[in-house]
Order: sequence, then C-alpha cells, then structure tokens
Amino acid sequence: MFTFNYEAGASFASVWFVWIAVFLSLFLLNEISRRSKICGFICFVILPAVLSVLWFTVLKDKTYTDWFHLAKVYSSTAGCIGFWCIRYLKGGRRKIFLAFPPLILAINILEAVIRDIEIGLKYTGGGILTDGNMYVLGGSWNYMNALAGILNIITISGWVGICIRKKTAKDKSQDMLWPDMLWFWILAYDLWNFAYTYNCLPGHSWYCGFALLLAPTLCAFTVGKGAWLQHRAHTLALWCMFAQTFPSFIDEGKFAVASSYSEGWLFIISLLALIANVAVTIYMLYKIKKTKRNPYLEELYVDLKQYKEIKSMSI
Repeated sequence: MFTFNYEAGASFASVWFVWIAVFLSLFLLNEISRRSKICGFICFVILPAVLSVLWFTVLKDKTYTDWFHLAKVYSSTAGCIGFWCIRYLKGGRRKIFLAFPPLILAINILEAVIRDIEIGLKYTGGGILTDGNMYVLGGSWNYMNALAGILNIITISGWVGICIRKKTAKDKSQDMLWPDMLWFWILAYDLWNFAYTYNCLPGHSWYCGFALLLAPTLCAFTVGKGAWLQHRAHTLALWCMFAQTFPSFIDEGKFAVASSYSEGWLFIISLLALIANVAVTIYMLYKIKKTKRNPYLEELYVDLKQYKEIKSMSI
C-alpha cells in the first residue's frame, strides 16, 4: 500500500520524487509558455502539429486513439491557441471572442461528465475499459461527480469581464485574466476534477489529477494571479501531449501509480466534490439575489477584495 488510496510498485520516496519532477516541469513549462509570445506559439501550434504526425504514424500502435483522449488533447490545445489569440492578436479582445474561454472550459468539463456517466453505467462492479485498457470501478460516485461537474459548468460566471494583464517590469506576460473566476470556484473545480480522474482514470490520477491540478492552481494563487484558466489550459495541453507520446510512463512504467479501488474513498472523494460545488452554487444564487446581477451577462463578484485585486492588474 502506497497511501490511503493509491498503490505503487516503486518505493514511497521514488514515487514522490517523480511526482515532484512532474509538478515542477508543468509549473516551469507554464511559466515559459505564458511569459513569451513566441514560446507560446511553439508549444501550442508547432509542437502539437509535429506530434500529431507521430501519433498517427510511427506511434499509432502505442498512443491513445480513443475518442476521449483525442478530444482532451485537441480541445485543451485549441483552448491554448484561442487564449493566445485573445492575448496577442488585434481584435482578439472583442466581446464575441471572449465567449470562447467559457465555452471551451464548459466543453472540457462536459466531456468528463459524460465519461463519468459512461463508466457508471457500463462498469458497475468493475471492468477493463474497452478504449483505454485500464481497470475502472463504476458506482454511485460517478453520478455524484457528474452532478458536481454540471454544477461547476452552471457556476461559471463573469466571462464578459475577461481582460489582459498590463505589462510591468516584473511581468510582461499579457496573461488572460478572469477577475470573476475566484478561489472558491477554482477549488470546487479542482475537487471535481480530481474525483473525475480518480473515478475514470485511476491509473493516471496520481499525476494527471494531483500534480496536474496543483500546478496551475499554485500559479494562479502566486506569480500568475487571476489567470487560472490560461494556466490550466497550458498545463493540461502539455501533459496530454506528453501522455500521448509516452503512454507507458503512466501505464506500465516503474513509477506508474494505481488506485487502490477502495469503494469508500471513491464515494468520499466524489461526495466532497459534490458538496463543494453545491456550496459554490448556493453562494452564487445568494450573490445573484443580493446584487441583482446576471452572472452570464455581467460580472457577479465585483464587490469582493480578490476580484478588485485582479481587476487592478488589467489594462
């Protein structure tokens, strides 16, 4: 037994060392891609184009070719390209283009919601995924987490206020800021997404759940405040490209970490995700009633200190 809900073939210290390496790599690659216009273009236009050729030719027998993995890698990359255009292209900040970030975010969440429901329906009692060669254990936790994901979509607010970070001596990144996307929504998303990976990608969640979620969140709370969605898209796309190219690292390698498939922990993690998203939904409804503001047509949390701090960083 590795931890309360994971199992690994390698030693405790070795697995943590690799986890830290993955986390730091994602954090640093995000810093490089967000702070440089050219590096961003290379990472999210040129690199995936080159890798796509490899995935469908020399690596076609090794990489993931099921609908879910392909949808995830290309939708996350599309998000990065769209955000790059909003940040750097003339006219990219028009209101019609600002609808792209919430749309691509909602699509990514919905993809995972559908997957949770699919596994809950097809794999009750456990089974091997027909499109992923991974053992999963379906149950009530899948439906709870699917509901949490739906609430997470519903509580996306204030997209009309998306703006660009003003250049300073310390930060010339021109990050895409979303002042209305605050810590409580981000944490609810992280809990939901971690539960999703633990439910549906149990052999991958140690890295793509734990490390991959923590990297953009830490950045959004420290050096890259207000730009969580951009950080999330960058790290997700980079990880998906890595996983597509080197699937054995998380599937068969020495440092692969598997779920313990404890029904108790599956239930508890999804329940926590649902509770967090219900709480955010209740708070959103409270703010709507109090302020009389429409969260889908205007910003909702304009009176909060965190909102004002992020807004002050924008052009």
